[in-house]
Amino acid sequence: MIEPNAFRQALGHFATGVTVVTTRDVAGELIGVTASSFNTVSLDPPLVLWSIGRKAFSYPAFAVAEHFAVHVLGDQQAGWSNRFGRASEAKFEGLHYTEGLGGVPLFEGCPARFECCVEHRYEGGDHLILVGRVHRMDVCDDEARPLLFHRGRYAGLSALAE
Repeated sequence: MIEPNAFRQALGHFATGVTVVTTRDVAGELIGVTASSFNTVSLDPPLVLWSIGRKAFSYPAFAVAEHFAVHVLGDQQAGWSNRFGRASEAKFEGLHYTEGLGGVPLFEGCPARFECCVEHRYEGGDHLILVGRVHRMDVCDDEARPLLFHRGRYAGLSALAE
């Protein structure tokens, strides 16, 4: 049997990008969470996926949400990741946002952003996997370096491979 902490440690050797995923709950409250589980599923149709832990503060909202937005973070946005990685009801306090599909909060200034409608939900052990169809996207900064997560902490690129 694979011990969960050892599994987590081994997985930490795979660097991931960092995103903030936003939605609204059934009462219209703003919801957001940091996620490094973001990935492409399909180019045609345009589908992406991410997952949320069942014990996450934001899980109840995302379990029934019909829309979400994925904000890809740049290396200068670790503060956003930290803010949305905590269980709190004040995550949006002091932040400027506009409204996207389904009233989902959208932030400016991230390297890329995807507005999605939920296409599928899948059981994934202690996580729920959400597949979203991308209806709108923005590339805000082609030159931004990604915020990466590796071995339990933020990491950056030393140089891009040619």
